[in-house]
Amino acid sequence: MASNSRTGGSGRKKGPTKGSGGKNRRSLQGRGPTPKAEDRVYHKAYKAKQARQAAGASQQAKRRKKELGPNMVAGRNSVLEALREDVPATALYVVGRIDSDDRVRESIKIAAERGISMLEASKPDLDRLTDDAIHQGIALQIPPYDYAEPEDLLEFAADRAEAPLLVALDGITDPRNLGAIVRSVAAFGGHGVIIPERRAASMTAAAWKTSAGAAARIRVAQVVNLARTIDELKKQNVFVVGLDMDGDVELPELSFSRDPLCIVVGSEGKGISRLIADKCDQIVSIPIAATTESLNAGIAAAVSLYEVARTRRG
Repeated sequence: MASNSRTGGSGRKKGPTKGSGGKNRRSLQGRGPTPKAEDRVYHKAYKAKQARQAAGASQQAKRRKKELGPNMVAGRNSVLEALREDVPATALYVVGRIDSDDRVRESIKIAAERGISMLEASKPDLDRLTDDAIHQGIALQIPPYDYAEPEDLLEFAADRAEAPLLVALDGITDPRNLGAIVRSVAAFGGHGVIIPERRAASMTAAAWKTSAGAAARIRVAQVVNLARTIDELKKQNVFVVGLDMDGDVELPELSFSRDPLCIVVGSEGKGISRLIADKCDQIVSIPIAATTESLNAGIAAAVSLYEVARTRRG
């Protein structure tokens, strides 16, 4: 049977077909590389990543809360040493009916003489208050440290009509090193210590104890941004020198000793960070006999402070 169309039985027109005119160009473009599994919302790797971030944030918040809240010293030896060193305390907790020994009795005696509140607690209570530390039935509550501002340290020096002598710590995470440096600042006529707020040791009971009472006389300032604080000190004509074994000059040759001065001490492992080193007016080294050796941060600070004090007296 003949078809009634000129195009044949299929009914389709022969020849080139009409294009889209570019209307579907976007649909022909690639969508780029496939996102990582942890970036795809419905993938289990994404959920695992979110869980890790949440756990990290929780731990950081818990750590921050602990720093801002009361600090507990646990254990008979630690409590007694803290009380002997006049570490400020607000309460002494003792488990009722414990087998007391000379350390417990002396702790109670010192607390009574200093007017520190004494509270009877149960073992579960002390477990909770000390985060399950080995408390041996006794714990001492230390109030949060009242940090100063860097300007307070400069005012302290001005009140004594002395050129400011400060120590800034970059990356010091051991509170015992912090306490030892506070003690050295007091011993060699310094006016204060500056510490960063994050990733650094704070004025805990361990720092108080190591300072051997010096923390009651030397203020510690805590700052959000150490680099910015150094810039502000320099604007107030304070020379900033960093301690490093590859320093430009050796400590005895330091020409800024008699001027307003801030000594930056880095961690023993990593030293001063690159950013802070670039902010310093000069990098100074401590001459030691063996170039392969390094000094503990607390010792390095003490040696530097002694040399500056000696120069100033001379």
